[in-house]
Amino acid sequence: MTDAIKIDVWSDIACPWCYIGKRNLESGLAAASTDDDAPVVEVVFHSYELAPDTPVDFDGGETDYLAHHKGIPAEQAREMLDRVTGVAADAGLEYRFDKLKHTNTVKAHQLLHFAKAEGKQPELTERLMSAYFTEGRHLGRDDELVALAADAGLDPEAARDALVSERYLDDVRADQAQAQAYGINGVPFFVIDGKYGVSGAQPAEAFAQIARQVWEERRQVGAAEPEESVA
Repeated sequence: MTDAIKIDVWSDIACPWCYIGKRNLESGLAAASTDDDAPVVEVVFHSYELAPDTPVDFDGGETDYLAHHKGIPAEQAREMLDRVTGVAADAGLEYRFDKLKHTNTVKAHQLLHFAKAEGKQPELTERLMSAYFTEGRHLGRDDELVALAADAGLDPEAARDALVSERYLDDVRADQAQAQAYGINGVPFFVIDGKYGVSGAQPAEAFAQIARQVWEERRQVGAAEPEESVA
């Protein structure tokens, strides 16, 4: 049997395009899964902090953040948010920038590595992104993160211990170092099977196409390999 295609995704839970990219990836893979010879895919998320200097408690909304910390004129910032809200809606997501609480995401990334160790990374990634962009939850606070971990099926006390001990911080830094080695300077960024790099929230059709392409390459390589003789 052909090994699963591995898709490594560098993203930040506070990146609006990352959630859109995640949803488009899922939609594309779902479309490819109906093929007669459907690709088998494993998706792994990796840490990337878009704004590591962001305070845990930011005073102001998303427009204020873009205007005061990124130097984007307020009117242009509002237009940007309206545009991304429309793109998110096309992907089936209801962004609520009016409720969003901008915060530092390093603790959320540590919790995602804990979830990976517990076999719950996909569930927690979805829960955190949904909480941040659609529910206005504060993802910089331990109590909020622990509650969301429980929603994703993780043990809340173990999740709290992971946060307090910071034992997954080195894993976060390792992901960031790998991103730097790859030359990644923006997210979402997808590394397909360790050899193809895809930048940005591509349409679902693009993800379906590349999954099919890589799966076909795998199948052709497998067919070309000589069979082992049986004594």
